[in-house]
Parts: sequence; structure tokens; C-alpha cells
Amino acid sequence: MNGATTSGELRAHNRVRLLRAVHDSGAVRTRSQLTRDLRLARGTASVLVAGLAEAGLLHEEPAPGHARGRPTQVPGPHPHGPVALAADVREDAWELAACELGGRVTVLDVRPHDGTPQGTLGPLGEAVEAQRRRLGHRVVGVGVALAGPIRHGGLVDIAHLGWRSVDVPALLGLSGMPVIGNDTVLAALAEARRGHLRDVRVGLHLHVDFDLGGVLVVDGRPVPGASGAGAEFGHMPLSGGDRPCPCGATGCWGMDVGANALLRDVGLAHGGGRGREQAERVLATSGKAVEANARALGRGVAALVNAHDPEVVTLSGHGVELLERAGQALMAACEPGLMAIRRDRPPRIEGSALGWRGSLLGAMESVFDHFLTPEGLELWRKNHPDQARDTPDRQSVTYSTLARHKPL
Repeated sequence: MNGATTSGELRAHNRVRLLRAVHDSGAVRTRSQLTRDLRLARGTASVLVAGLAEAGLLHEEPAPGHARGRPTQVPGPHPHGPVALAADVREDAWELAACELGGRVTVLDVRPHDGTPQGTLGPLGEAVEAQRRRLGHRVVGVGVALAGPIRHGGLVDIAHLGWRSVDVPALLGLSGMPVIGNDTVLAALAEARRGHLRDVRVGLHLHVDFDLGGVLVVDGRPVPGASGAGAEFGHMPLSGGDRPCPCGATGCWGMDVGANALLRDVGLAHGGGRGREQAERVLATSGKAVEANARALGRGVAALVNAHDPEVVTLSGHGVELLERAGQALMAACEPGLMAIRRDRPPRIEGSALGWRGSLLGAMESVFDHFLTPEGLELWRKNHPDQARDTPDRQSVTYSTLARHKPL
């Protein structure tokens, strides 16, 4: 039941359903496919699409490869339609992107930072405000992914940088409240929407960067914890280590998995969000360090599989490379730790379909989750000016300096 009791409420409900379907499908389904999938009457679908186009929310183009007869139309983002600004704040740099309905990402800015709260978040807030001025009423929200647990809607702790109870909204200095989330939670959300956890009832997602985080995903939603500070599987004693962790605990799994562990294993300086390029060289050249990292990852995966019984385990960030380069070592360490009943039908372990993009895409999804509601669309109708403003240039995608210079 959708709860609609009037014809107006039903139209609002169907507008949201249609826009959500366009967004979730990546804006590739034809109008006839959407009509069938949403069980709409053909006339109703036509009226909805026309109204959404008039509102500056959708634009239709002929389906690629259509040759004969009446052209098949594909509803997609309007060229002056809504934009979510999304930022991925890692321990050494941040990345800012504009994201359209359907999920197309245009990277707008990439900058290293000094590791301090002010030196990180102040310039990011200025960059966001500059893009909001440029894009005007097209911007429907700002989503920010951070590499640490989030409490009370905006306080973040990043142990390796010494951040404790940092008030992210205050330091960003933005007009309006951004949507703030943990990078692993948001990467898991994106994997559930656009990756290998789509349509998976119970999944486990692990994000590996300088250390690692992990979160359980149930029915497409990451489980955030009572205070919102979940996704901290990396701070569980799962690999048998006894090193003190900057978080205050001892023997954290994340001390043995990720870039910091790779650097430590070959005798290089580590910690403080520095050494990404060196860690990537270690990944490419040091089989011994990579296998040690993969074995520690595999032992922890076994413990979490025993606890949560997931259908699929997905790995993002450096986890993809660890699986590719040392998958045998990972599985060899994982299998002995599984209960016998788990070994009969172990879950699939897969590298993320999104690579390093997950946290950024998850930040985008968090914004569109707020926008794709009857209230969000009504606010768009009231605020959308007659003449739309600038749009991200499809030819101006910036290449990221993160993740080995891979474009989004």
C-alpha cells in the first residue's frame, strides 16, 4: 500500500516511483519498459513523463540503435535538472563531484589536504559553495563521505588523523545541512543500489583504504548501529594481532589490513593519512606484503561470515586489488576459519563493481534518497526558476588523483 488517499497524492506517488525507477536503472530503460515494470497504464505513463519533463526533471531521447518505426524513448536526466553534490573525504585528499539523476558523475575538484579538520573541511566547504553558486537551484543537496564513524548526525572521529568529535557541518560552513555518512556505509549503500549487493537479502561489505571498515547490509540497507556509528568491523580483534590502535583498542583487524599495514610490512613510514603512492607501489611489487594483508583479510572475513551468514561478501577500495593479486592466499586463510556448515556453501567473495567510486556514489544516493520524495519534488517545483542555470559539461570530467588516476 502506498498510503495515497486522493488523486493528487496518487499522482505525486507515481511521479516519485517513475523518477526512482529512472534513477535506479541508470537512466537506460525505455518508457515502455518503465511502464511495464511499474504497472502503469500507458496513458498514465505518458502524462507523468510529460509533466516531469515540463518540470525540468526528465528529458527523453531515442533509444540507441533504434532503426525502424516509431522511435522508442528513454527517459533520462533533464539537461537543467537536479544535481546532487557529493564529496568523498579520504585521509589524504578529498574529491567533489556533481551527480545527475540516473547516476552519471562529473568530477569537479580533487585536492590533497593537510590532515587537520580545518585544513580539510574548510576548503571543501568553500568549493561546495562555489559550485552551488554556479549551479543555482539545480543543486538539491550535498552528501559527504568521511573515513570514520559518524555520531549524532555530524560528529566524526578519524583515529589515524587524530580527529575526535569533529563537528563536520560547522567546519564546512554550508548554508543548509549536508547529508554526512561513513565512507564504508555509503560504499555499501552504492553497492546495494548499483553493484554486486543489488537484490541480495543479506550481504557484507568491506571497504579497504589505509585501514578497513565493514558493515552488514540487509535488504539493501546498511545497518548503521544504535547511534549511527556502525561500520567499524575493522576495530574488532579478528586477525589475532596485538598492536595498539589509534582508536584506543588493541589488536584491531584494521591494523593488519590496508595501506598502513602494507607500508609497515616493508619498513616504510605509515599513519597520518600519508603514503598512498608508496602503498600502491607495494601492492604492485611486494608479493609477500600483499599476501600477508590478504591472509589477515581472509581470517577476519571467516569470523564475520560465521557471525552474520551473508549471501555475498563484497570488497571495495584496495580490497579489489587484494582479491585480484592474492585471492588464493585470502581464500586459504578464510576457509579454515569457517564453520563446517559454512564451508558446504560459502558466500561469494567479490570485488566491488564500483571500485573506488562506491563512497562517492553512496553520498550521491543519500542526497537523492531525500530528494526523491513527494516533499522533495514539491520543493523543486517551488524553487526551480524559469530559466535553468549552468550544467556540468559532459566533456569536462576531471581525472581523479586518487586511486591510481582512474576516472570516475
